[in-house]
Amino acid sequence: MEFKEEISSKLNELLVKNMDAEKVYSNAIENVQDDRLKMFFKRRTTDRSEFGKELRTEILRYGQIPEDTGSLKETLSRNWTSLKLSISSNKEELVLNEAIKFEEGILADYNELLKDKTLPPTIDDLLLKHRNAVQSAINTEKSYKELVV
Repeated sequence: MEFKEEISSKLNELLVKNMDAEKVYSNAIENVQDDRLKMFFKRRTTDRSEFGKELRTEILRYGQIPEDTGSLKETLSRNWTSLKLSISSNKEELVLNEAIKFEEGILADYNELLKDKTLPPTIDDLLLKHRNAVQSAINTEKSYKELVV
């Protein structure tokens, strides 16, 4: 595989995961009552949308076509979460647990890609910025979780 295609492929994987995260957060907004959590999830939705735009720009810069849909795995996960929410007594805790689990998976993906020392500095900087924002979101979600448990 050509270098440009390889980078674009890896960036497309992150793009799909960020599209999935955007949907997870949109769904979370609908399933919590706490206004602070709603605002937090709204900001995360906006962040993930922005991450997607930035990743699309980089993919296009390498002459490749960005993905335009999320993953089937995430859709199935969202449906499973909806089922659990329908029987849960603490929706905020459940939503936060799902968000943390999802974000930890994305964080691992960013960390793995950042190990690639062949990435151009502009992409490396972009991924580092995204990764740090994801880590910050996880930390905040864990803090909120302590308040709702």
